[in-house]
Amino acid sequence: MQLSGAEILVKSLEAEGVEVIFGYPGGVLLPIYDVLYDSGIRHILTRHEQGAAHAADGYARATGRAGVCLATSGPGATNLVTGIANAYMDSVPLVALTGQVPSSLLGRDSFQEADITGITLPITKHSYLVGDPAELARIVKEAFYIATTGRPGPVLIDLPRDVSGAKADYKEPSEVNLPGYRPVLDGDERQIGETTRAIAQSHRPVIYAGGGVITAGAHEELRQLAELLLAPVATTLMGLGGFPGNHPLSLGMLGMHGTKYANYAVCECDLLIAVGARFDDRVTGDLGCFAPMAKIIHIDIDPAEIGKNVRVDIPVRGDVKRVLTRLIACLEPVIASAWQEKIDNWKKEYPLAYGEGNGLKPQFIIEEIYRLTGGEAIIATDVGQHQMWAAQYYRFEKPRTFISSGGLGAMGYGMPAAIGAQIGCPDALVFDIAGDGSIQMNIQELTTAVNYGLPINVAILNNGFLGMVRQWQELFYNRRYSQTELKNPDFVKLAEAYGAEGIRVTEKAEVAPAIERAIKSDKPVLIDFVVEREENVFPMVPPGGSLNKMLG
Repeated sequence: MQLSGAEILVKSLEAEGVEVIFGYPGGVLLPIYDVLYDSGIRHILTRHEQGAAHAADGYARATGRAGVCLATSGPGATNLVTGIANAYMDSVPLVALTGQVPSSLLGRDSFQEADITGITLPITKHSYLVGDPAELARIVKEAFYIATTGRPGPVLIDLPRDVSGAKADYKEPSEVNLPGYRPVLDGDERQIGETTRAIAQSHRPVIYAGGGVITAGAHEELRQLAELLLAPVATTLMGLGGFPGNHPLSLGMLGMHGTKYANYAVCECDLLIAVGARFDDRVTGDLGCFAPMAKIIHIDIDPAEIGKNVRVDIPVRGDVKRVLTRLIACLEPVIASAWQEKIDNWKKEYPLAYGEGNGLKPQFIIEEIYRLTGGEAIIATDVGQHQMWAAQYYRFEKPRTFISSGGLGAMGYGMPAAIGAQIGCPDALVFDIAGDGSIQMNIQELTTAVNYGLPINVAILNNGFLGMVRQWQELFYNRRYSQTELKNPDFVKLAEAYGAEGIRVTEKAEVAPAIERAIKSDKPVLIDFVVEREENVFPMVPPGGSLNKMLG
């Protein structure tokens, strides 16, 4: 059966179970958009290509399925770069489709030409520049396989205009055959044996869980392991929700803005079991002082991460869910633990806390969102102080309920990611917790939410500053606030101009009614919370400092 390249592409996407694409059209994409017009795939028209990439990313994180975004050649493709890099850093399965100038014009500086496969080479698992429509069905199948297996990540398919329009025989590929790509799923028997013995010999174990737990669907196995060993669990930013935040063994987040008791536990443990985490600098602080008394076990599917940042005594390469399942079967339950008693005392002595102050406290707002949603909402965030307050004060109890830019720290992520999450989980209650600086980087996507009737709730913690940068300027640069004070628009009027509902909150008594009103609304609601201007995120480990030496 002869089909055009565009028809083969869409048919192949349908064969992969793709239900939605986030995109923005352009000239070289016209053959593809013409086929999409009659397809069963839902297309979400964002207002910026970066919004499309972030929305596909949010969709993937919320659903566990690969997100798909589509952009035209040149500036359309380059506008995807931040979103692709974000997905790469946080191991999110994403397939990015880009249009390209005709093959005969490649390399000639043609109108709207950009070497997007070259540009994205360091931030994708793999890239394809399609030269023949007959190859498309195989390429699409491989792209989804690569994006969703092993350590997930983005794959890019670049489609020249002539390839989309040319005809070729269509045959659905039966299987993927990539001899050079064979993710190891089951941990080595010897390594699992060494892990079992190390656990049996330890007296002060700590489990350090990252986003790999959520990606692997291993949250239940993680809980079983922690309860079996009576081992406290500290999570990374990306690991929030992988272990219930209200569990007695939960330490919350560790690292730069982690809880004091999580950081103290890591500093005093004799065994650190790292599960699906990558020891990034915001977690470890000074590497010379990180877990100084601990033997370190690192369980991860990506061998490149094991030993990259810290010394590892026992490496275990494999799928986290499979490895933990085998490990649990080898272990005996711990009956009592003096270590847990010490942890509990730290929790009582060093709880997360904030003062009353004269103005509206952002931490209180997060606590109220948690209380009024019953911990059941999907929370997307932008990047900054509000992100850290959300991580600290919203007790994430389930996986795939915290959606945030971790590794890249991309401002402007939250709004489109919330849209993607709402599209993927239409019955879910979705909040985007944002800062007044970051919200303006992709605020145009509020139109997307309005146009598609998506009842996302946007909570802006408005302090009139680029808050996190201002905090560093206060603490380390003698309050020299260079280019961090903002002159903001009227967010309520702006929301109304986009067709959403706008609410302004300036008093503590107004917080709960505003949140309740937003929850009950069937349209997008933006709440402008005017908060204390110079409130800081504490605890805080100074950059490059030791985890046991925290400010606040």
